Amino acid sequence: MPKNSKVTQREHSSEHVTESVADLLALEEPVDYKQSVLNVAGGPGGKQAAAEEELDTEDRPAWNSKLQYILAQIGFSVGLGNIWRFPYLCQKNGGGAYLVPYLVLLIIIGIPLFFLELAVGQRIRRGSIGVWHYVCPRLGGIGFSSCIVCLFVGLYYNVIIGWSIFYFFKSFQYPLPWSECPVVRNGTAAVVEAECEKSSATTYFWYREALDISNSISESGGLNWKMTLCLLVAWTIVGMAVIKGIQSSGKVMYFSSLFPYVVLACFLVRGLLLRGAVDGILHMFTPKLDKMLDPQVWREAATQVFFALGLGFGGVIAFSSYNKQDNNCHFDAALVALINFFTSVLATLVVFAVLGFKANIMNEKCVVENAEKILGYLHTNVLSQDLIPPHVNFSHLTTKDYSEMYKVIMTVKEDHFSALGLDPCVLEDELDKSVQGTGLAFIAFTEAMTHFPASPFWSVMFFLMLINLGLGSMIGTMAGITTPIIDTFKVPKEMFTVGCCVFAFFVGLLFVQRSGNYFVTMFDDYSATLPLTVIVILENIAVAWIYGTKKFMQELTEMLGFRPYRFYFYMWKFVSPLCMAVLTTASIIQLGVTPPGYSAWIKEEAAERYLYFPDWAMALLIILIVVATLPIPVVFVLRHFHLLSDGSNTLSVSYKKGRMMKDISNLEENDETRFILSKVPSEAPSPMPTHRSYLGPGSTSPLEPSGNPNGRYGSGYLLASTPESEL
Repeated sequence: MPKNSKVTQREHSSEHVTESVADLLALEEPVDYKQSVLNVAGGPGGKQAAAEEELDTEDRPAWNSKLQYILAQIGFSVGLGNIWRFPYLCQKNGGGAYLVPYLVLLIIIGIPLFFLELAVGQRIRRGSIGVWHYVCPRLGGIGFSSCIVCLFVGLYYNVIIGWSIFYFFKSFQYPLPWSECPVVRNGTAAVVEAECEKSSATTYFWYREALDISNSISESGGLNWKMTLCLLVAWTIVGMAVIKGIQSSGKVMYFSSLFPYVVLACFLVRGLLLRGAVDGILHMFTPKLDKMLDPQVWREAATQVFFALGLGFGGVIAFSSYNKQDNNCHFDAALVALINFFTSVLATLVVFAVLGFKANIMNEKCVVENAEKILGYLHTNVLSQDLIPPHVNFSHLTTKDYSEMYKVIMTVKEDHFSALGLDPCVLEDELDKSVQGTGLAFIAFTEAMTHFPASPFWSVMFFLMLINLGLGSMIGTMAGITTPIIDTFKVPKEMFTVGCCVFAFFVGLLFVQRSGNYFVTMFDDYSATLPLTVIVILENIAVAWIYGTKKFMQELTEMLGFRPYRFYFYMWKFVSPLCMAVLTTASIIQLGVTPPGYSAWIKEEAAERYLYFPDWAMALLIILIVVATLPIPVVFVLRHFHLLSDGSNTLSVSYKKGRMMKDISNLEENDETRFILSKVPSEAPSPMPTHRSYLGPGSTSPLEPSGNPNGRYGSGYLLASTPESEL
């Protein structure tokens, strides 16, 4: 060591020696660290920062049990999409054949990236802002983008919970209010509401009674006061659930995560006993193998895997940051991912069992209506009685008999058949009708429940299940906002949480206008997909290519007590980034090829019509995408040009009254890291992982604090004692 070194000058002195970490590692020769007390701090007030950071680590909340944590992760990942989007994708993309690409992508993208987020959160013990600030300072904007996306999703997601609350309270009556079309007075005569008569009772109730929807996104129509009250109730429930952090939300998860499985099990048993349930299940699981080669199917499967596990939102990282560092997050990742997949399949069985029953009901109704037409044609001699097979009995007309009669009439009256207006009434046609999203839950499934015995009971159970599924996801979404902000800026938890809920309620009034459903479509289908894809691919790159996959695997080995499979090394390093890049490119191309649009309900036609977003809505959509991704390039530029400190220049090391060895030039590659970061197990766990290599002042991944934007952190590290030095 040079003679003019501060450490050499005072190696026998009782005075403190303070040097910057960058100077110590870049300009000085290695020193002995075996008998030293280190204080790693940032600039003035370093000792105070050290004390605050250590206290913060000690006081960080923790899950009461492993079960509570697993239920929280399940509640966040298993949401409304499992109930209505996954069954729709199965129906649309080849039935059972869709499960093949979904499972493949779950294994090569879903589980590895889910494990990655669990691991970094548990290791660094901070929210998304602190985690990505630590992993790669120049990509620290990832955490801020995650918070913004969580805000966007939470705004409209809670509106859906509000819709479920509305239907829940409407279910406490018999008959259910959407089981029949309303009758209106037209002078002295009573007639069925025209809009309802042209569509159906459940469709009319959804669009007119619940949403009171306008004809397009450009027609605001004012606030829907019923849905405004339901939105207020929804945000009140969410606020009460998360106001105390995991201390309050953890208890809620015991009910909100388990109750949906009870309801799904009940619906599955009831559904399997319904007439026609087997037809629906067989139709769903009959594979259409040609779909497996369709690139669009793989893209949609990847997107579903991506959203199903909640990747990129920050909720997964937030929940795992409250774990003990020796928790087996590898097991957690596989368990939660498989439960999520099982839930999707279970929900699909329930949905298609019920829709199979509904399809049989609608098919029988079709047969009856068309049989009446044929009888009318027979009475008016439009059709000859000779066309009717002798065994056909109109009093007990079966689907098979009608099909035979239909084919005979179509063959004989080929030239004039279309004028008769007869429908084929084929069961498969009813089963092939694709219903997705809110239409599946609030129209198709709701209509099927009107035919159940004790229909109000099943309706109450169904919408209570939707409320709990939505609540579990909202708790994770709110954690993705509150945890990183509270960790980083040290704001009061309760005050900030209440402020978030109040702010989100007022902004959410956009979605409870009469045109609000169209804004939900904009946010759900377009505003979050591309930003989340960008966030996840950058997370993967930050860990695998900048921080280093080998280094990360080594830290996981120390944390878990065993080395994860090499499978993850190759997935993180090569396969997952490539797949995510392809997905991002496909999403951008899809936006360019197919202009964004929405299904509008036209009152006069009592039918849906696909409309493209107007120019102002497209501008709003672009602004949302830009705002969600903007923090990433902004933070990168600011730190690249040193306009925003990454903390490396403010760190210092204080040596307290210790003798230093003059020659340990044979230190191994990462020994300087141990010099700075090693500590004995008896101390409180550090928010920063050990073995964090410092790569020099100009490195893109310098040693820096976790979860503190001003670059200050401090912790006392007592190193192992040796005979050569004494404290």
